[in-house]
Amino acid sequence: MTDASTPDPTTPVAASVDELLAGASDREPMVDGAGKSGARLERVVIDGERYVVKYLHLADDWTMRAAGDLSGASFTAWRRGLLARLPDCLNQPIVGVAKDPDGCVLLMRDVGEWMVPVTDDSITLDQHLRFLDHMAAMHVEFWGAGEEIEVIPVMHRYLELSPWIAETEAALGSTQMVPRLVGQGWALLADVAPRAAAVVGPLSVDPGPLVEALERTPQTFVHGNWKLDNLGTDADGRTVVLDWESSGRGAALSDLAWYLSINCRRLPQSKEAAIDAYRAALERRGIDTAPWWDTQLALCLLGALVQFGWEKALGGYDDELAWWEARAVEGARLLA
Repeated sequence: MTDASTPDPTTPVAASVDELLAGASDREPMVDGAGKSGARLERVVIDGERYVVKYLHLADDWTMRAAGDLSGASFTAWRRGLLARLPDCLNQPIVGVAKDPDGCVLLMRDVGEWMVPVTDDSITLDQHLRFLDHMAAMHVEFWGAGEEIEVIPVMHRYLELSPWIAETEAALGSTQMVPRLVGQGWALLADVAPRAAAVVGPLSVDPGPLVEALERTPQTFVHGNWKLDNLGTDADGRTVVLDWESSGRGAALSDLAWYLSINCRRLPQSKEAAIDAYRAALERRGIDTAPWWDTQLALCLLGALVQFGWEKALGGYDDELAWWEARAVEGARLLA
């Protein structure tokens, strides 16, 4: 567990993109994969090793605009040494970063062979439980950490998939698919699930009451996008984690709630069992969950529907949306 009073040293940053990519050959753009942010990717070879280069530019990447992220959260997390402090069970592939006039550039080991396949199939129970256990290990490592973990603000995280984003991206003439779907889904929610819409609709445009309530519960460093597209398992059994673009201080259970919501169709056990497994992982590492668990869980499950009410609406009123609707109604009682 991190001593919040002791900041980590910063991590070196390349002086330029040319320095970061010195010696790179066989450069080719990547057009495959699950990325939906607008960031540009390319594969390169340096000293015989395969790498991926990610260009994070505000003009191209709608997720950076949505998060109000002018510098690149991954760049900030690297520069502050946060990624170097991750527990050994995690394999984050960034090996270097550089600023450029339009944003920042990341150099990453090519870990494609270990990533969860982009399919509709459920993952195995072993891999799922490992993802939860390793998520908990990261949260415990930064439990109660200080201002160095302030990267993407909590408020911004809850506005990333709001109606505001759909409207703003449309006004900018964005052609990205996700913001269009966000707008369509939020417009449908009141018809598809009026009880859910009454609770999360106002919070989707002003999550302030939710954020204020969460601030009264324990905080840690969260990834912010613990989806299967960003996860894998390497040859040593470590969890590969990509895309730290939403990372920063937050409630630990917000990562869990996001994971349960965005990956719902591919999880091999019930949400309740997954929640219990994550809680047990925290407890094994010495975190006393009793004083705060019920409150933070209820708020974070509400928060997940604030983030994904639009996505659930696009699927119609089914058991999935009904489950989240019930949790949202329960969580909203804590905002009064």
